[in-house]
Amino acid sequence: MLALGVVALLLSGCSAPAAEPKPETTTAVSEDTATVEEASSDASFVDNVLTLPEYTVTITDSKKIAVGQPGNEYGEKPVIAFWYEVTNTSDDAIDPTTAWIGTFTAIQDNDPNAVNELNVASLPDAQFLDSQLQDIKNGGTVANAVAYELDDETTPVELVASNDLGMTEIGRATFTLQ
Repeated sequence: MLALGVVALLLSGCSAPAAEPKPETTTAVSEDTATVEEASSDASFVDNVLTLPEYTVTITDSKKIAVGQPGNEYGEKPVIAFWYEVTNTSDDAIDPTTAWIGTFTAIQDNDPNAVNELNVASLPDAQFLDSQLQDIKNGGTVANAVAYELDDETTPVELVASNDLGMTEIGRATFTLQ
């Protein structure tokens, strides 16, 4: 019995060799938007449109909102807000908030030592209170908005898109604060 236990332990340590990582290619799209894609990927982020096999996110507007102004009545910091539309191109269940949060990260590069990811703020547009978590039908489009707390009011915000919670960058766009 002891010999069988030892053999079982030794065999459990054997595994297949690790697969080689897929190469990535970089393509500059414009001065404020760049795309990084895996060679076999169907994903892109160009001209404020994120295209994935499951859905498309189109950023329709963005603006800085000061503390106390409509859209940032309860915040303690100014925010940058993005209005967008999500179109479901699959049979998968998706809602506008999950589509955004699962693919975008907002960065304000004002720290010389670390990446400064911005925190999500309150919903900047009350018209989306009831629709922000609505399931979108295949072929349907639902609008929404999201805001991020700014750490300063001058450093541009870079919006980074990925299709796997930040692991593989698809592209990025820079938004100046006005």
